Amino acid sequence: MENWKILDSKYIIQQPWATLRVDRLLMPNGHVKDEYYVLEYPSWVNMVALTDQGQMVMVKQYRHGAQQVMVELPAGVVEEEEDAAEAARRELLEETGYAFDDCKLICQLYANPATSGNLTYTYLLTGGKKIQEQQLDDSEDIEVLLMDIDAVKTLLFENKIGQSLHAAALFYAFNAIDPR
Repeated sequence: MENWKILDSKYIIQQPWATLRVDRLLMPNGHVKDEYYVLEYPSWVNMVALTDQGQMVMVKQYRHGAQQVMVELPAGVVEEEEDAAEAARRELLEETGYAFDDCKLICQLYANPATSGNLTYTYLLTGGKKIQEQQLDDSEDIEVLLMDIDAVKTLLFENKIGQSLHAAALFYAFNAIDPR
């Protein structure tokens, strides 16, 4: 297989949370695709975080795209020039008030590689302790939940973790925690 060649590229919209470009492509078979739309996002981090008491730190928040309140993993954006592991620790501290001893990368996934190129890094963090109150952005309203691992597994297997990258991350995490 060969990569497609970009003949031309232009931005339709460039905003912090919505960047869309259209590419004109030459495919290896010689076909020219005049309009191929690509969404650009920064990289993301998802955190499977275990406290020093063995509880999993989850969050509950409203997600407007789905128009639902959802239980999710803590997650966030990797800032420009920031290491993904540093972003994971920073986002956890801001969103939950917890700091962690250990941070291990367990998977890297694309949300949808057909139409976007950003990576999502998932880290397993252990030894968490609450050291401060949440430091949320104006647009964030996040409830921190401490849950037993079995309770999170139940949510996952009952299809109650609606964010697909979080569901996938949990499968990797549960294998890393107990690789039976």
